[in-house]
Amino acid sequence: MATDYDAPRKADEEIPEDSLEELKSRRNDKQSGQVDEDEVEAAESFELPGADLSHEELTVRVLPRQADEFICAGCFLVKSRTQIAAVRGGEEYCVDCV
Repeated sequence: MATDYDAPRKADEEIPEDSLEELKSRRNDKQSGQVDEDEVEAAESFELPGADLSHEELTVRVLPRQADEFICAGCFLVKSRTQIAAVRGGEEYCVDCV
């Protein structure tokens, strides 16, 4: 829509103020087109954490710890020996746990 910037502007008195009742009715009209969604149906489509996965079968190949790896005594993760930051009491700690 083109705007005529040379046209005189309306004063504040000329702009009609909407009553509170009119504004409420407009808001209700906007909401009337919305579809109410059944919460139960929406909840059934979500997978919750901790759900029973006993019927699932995982096929992950587990490798034993390699010679160049260690288990951090702080976070208990298998890390590369290049990440050893400290050895305390015979326990090795990674750079993230020091």
